Amino acid sequence: MRLLGVDTGGTFTDFVYLDEAGRLRVHKVLSRPEAPDRAILQGVAELGLEAAGLRVVHGSTVATNAVLERKGARTLYVTNAGLGDVLAIGRQNRPRLYELEPRLPPPPVPPGMVVEVGARTGADGRPVRPLSDEDLEALAHAVRTLAPEAVAINLLFSFLDDADERRLAAAVPGHVFVCRASEVLPEYKEYERGIATWLNAYVGPLVQGYLERLREGLAPAPVAVMQSSGETIAADQAGRHGVRLLLSGPAGGLAAARFIGRQLGKPRLLTFDMGGTSTDVALIDGDIRLTGEGRVAGYPVAVPMVDMHTIGAGGGSIAWVDEGGLLQVGPRSAGAHPGPACYGRGGEEPTVTDANLLLGRLLPDAFLGGRMTLDVGAAERAFLRLGRRLGMDMEAAASGVLRLAEEHMTGALRVITVQRGIDPRDFVLTSFGGAGGVHVCALAEALGCREALVPLHAGVLSALGMLVAPPGRQRSRTLARPLHELEAEAVEALVEELAEQARRELAQEGIPEERITVQPSADLRYQGQSFTLNLPWTGLADLAGAFARAHQARYGHVLPLPVELVNLRVAVRGPAPEVSLSTLPPHRPAADKPHRHTRVAGVAGAVPVFRREDLGAGFTVEGPALITETVSTTYLAPGWRLTVLPQGHLHLTR
Repeated sequence: MRLLGVDTGGTFTDFVYLDEAGRLRVHKVLSRPEAPDRAILQGVAELGLEAAGLRVVHGSTVATNAVLERKGARTLYVTNAGLGDVLAIGRQNRPRLYELEPRLPPPPVPPGMVVEVGARTGADGRPVRPLSDEDLEALAHAVRTLAPEAVAINLLFSFLDDADERRLAAAVPGHVFVCRASEVLPEYKEYERGIATWLNAYVGPLVQGYLERLREGLAPAPVAVMQSSGETIAADQAGRHGVRLLLSGPAGGLAAARFIGRQLGKPRLLTFDMGGTSTDVALIDGDIRLTGEGRVAGYPVAVPMVDMHTIGAGGGSIAWVDEGGLLQVGPRSAGAHPGPACYGRGGEEPTVTDANLLLGRLLPDAFLGGRMTLDVGAAERAFLRLGRRLGMDMEAAASGVLRLAEEHMTGALRVITVQRGIDPRDFVLTSFGGAGGVHVCALAEALGCREALVPLHAGVLSALGMLVAPPGRQRSRTLARPLHELEAEAVEALVEELAEQARRELAQEGIPEERITVQPSADLRYQGQSFTLNLPWTGLADLAGAFARAHQARYGHVLPLPVELVNLRVAVRGPAPEVSLSTLPPHRPAADKPHRHTRVAGVAGAVPVFRREDLGAGFTVEGPALITETVSTTYLAPGWRLTVLPQGHLHLTR
């Protein structure tokens, strides 16, 4: 089967097409935020692809954009009496501790769109107050008068008994999108569970309608969608689970990095995705790490998603001087319009991209494969102004901007390694995104990494990830009981129950049961703690000791307290597509010669410049050097050696 990966971004929609012979074709079209499916159909047409025999996997931004822009469906929220304000009150955390007059964000659900019912289930799962006919009539009346597009139902302890939620859902007319907390996130913490359920209803009608249009436009090709957990789900099932698509695109990049790492026998990777506005960093230790504590647009999203740390540092980050006279970089960005000063579109403020250009790490006539010429004069004027404020020359100011930006990015990488008791020196720094290659050597040196990797087609890596991600589901259930009170047989039975739900969905995608794998895990904590550590399920008898070792590694101590199993989790996956990429031909001796030479600040003598498309497998060069390609540039610093691998990836070693 021919495979097409599609990643919809804010500016471009990326396509990676893999034919039967393992040959890759890369394509881009301008995104259409008002109708993303039209941009996809346009790209398929421009690639000249027939739908028959084609499988499409899509990273969608429909759910994300709806949340960011507050343009979701009109949603009615149903909860227990007295709890209608929970989503507005939240955890009462203050994002800025010393802001004395904070501006409160609008509540997720307007007060008039909440229905409270008298039904109540206790913490032991037993009914306290039954669901009455009056409760059902109150819901029916609200649906008739308020005309919602979606209904989110979240009752206390519904993860122990969901009968009341099911009765309420059955009372909603069939034309209204409805979802239940016991289906979306059957876990404790009523606020996080409520937000996840509301988000799922808020984006559900939009996601469902969009995917239906896309399936019709691409028929008869089967369409799958990337989930925030790095696994795919069939489009006809994804509409019910919109909240699980909020990190659809970034998850694709991590799926591709995992694939490349396994392909090269390097399963431990630190990923570094630097774009124009932000930088995303993550850790892959054999597999992608997931978290239930992610946030999107300020909302907690407790469904499993890739564990990614994002900072406001990118190629377009603006350099400025604060009131104390100190240099700052970001988080404000020049964006795409007007963009950095060197883009020549009216931008006047100095950015990281301008600094790289002035210091010779970017070539003005090799940007975007030569399709765009950078304005050196505009970058110089921006940094002359910055230098005057700092009392230094233009080049010194640019060097300071790069050092500060790289320190921000190094700090982000330390958050996911050193602060978690992980030694970054044991990992390969893997750079992708349009701006990452210029900084990869500096970051690797700061972290003590001796290896780095710049993958082939790093600028469209998320689209490649769509092709290599396995289909899968993540299921969970709260237990919240001490280990010594649990029976192994009962827990194993719950594992099987959760896995069976996911198996049925994967079977609908045509995946044979014998090819489905089940990976259970448990969220554990000491009694009285608020946060948990997730550990593989190895049997009840081994969990306490495994948790003590994990707690010691993460926090540096253990406690003489009982261990509690909070949530049981099950990852159920089908096989990943068997993708075999074509390899590069061996390098030719003539390609050893650089395309040209240039000057790089801080380096004595001329620096060779190579075009990546000219380099064959086995080519090596020692830094300093520049490697240019259509979507990015890699700066090989002094003291580093670059080798082109047979798969086309650039392998950097100190």
